[in-house]
Amino acid sequence: EPAGDAATPDLSAAGPEGRAARTALALREATAAGGWALLDHPMLALEVAGSPAYLEPDAVVVHPDGRWTVVEIKSFPMIDASADASKVGAAARQAAVYVLALERVAAVTEGAEVGHQVLLVCPKDFSNLPTASVVDVRKQRAVTRRQLTRLTRIEDIAAELPEGTTFDPACAPDELDAAVAAVPPAYAPECLAACELAFHCRAKSRAEGAVEALGRSVRGELGGLTTVA
Repeated sequence: EPAGDAATPDLSAAGPEGRAARTALALREATAAGGWALLDHPMLALEVAGSPAYLEPDAVVVHPDGRWTVVEIKSFPMIDASADASKVGAAARQAAVYVLALERVAAVTEGAEVGHQVLLVCPKDFSNLPTASVVDVRKQRAVTRRQLTRLTRIEDIAAELPEGTTFDPACAPDELDAAVAAVPPAYAPECLAACELAFHCRAKSRAEGAVEALGRSVRGELGGLTTVA
């Protein structure tokens, strides 16, 4: 069905919590209106280990039938209607997280349904013209949902720390060192690209002979072994 004129609601609000609430309201209003709507950079909330994480997809399209579709815009090219498989896979995993967050809003919105097919928009061939492809993210959604349910809640992690432990940067260096040392390392090589404490955890993992320091694939191959000399 041709989109025609789509509504583009204003999603501005104060802070991520306010923007998430404004986005949820816009989704409900657009669904009730029964027309096309395009939400540009909405804010979604997803519970991760007991705490809210705020997510900002590129766009969400509301269909007249109440279906919501995630739009993911990437800079890698789509050449002859095909793109790099690893990059498409990463985009699909990212979009699956947005789908899960949208499902929380859809659950309390009458007539709403979140589509498991997302729209991936990329440059066409070697030009600046856009092209799009539909990507099914049901598998990635299922994997992500399973991983989220297995995460340890922050409250449970905090309960295992010594009483009075704090990570306040204003503390004395020796107090911060003691606080960080109280947390067991959970290191994997890919942590180096995303975590400022990766070198600290790597050093502790290597000192303890933890097999995780060799990578998750090696850890899986070693079965029940947990340490190496």
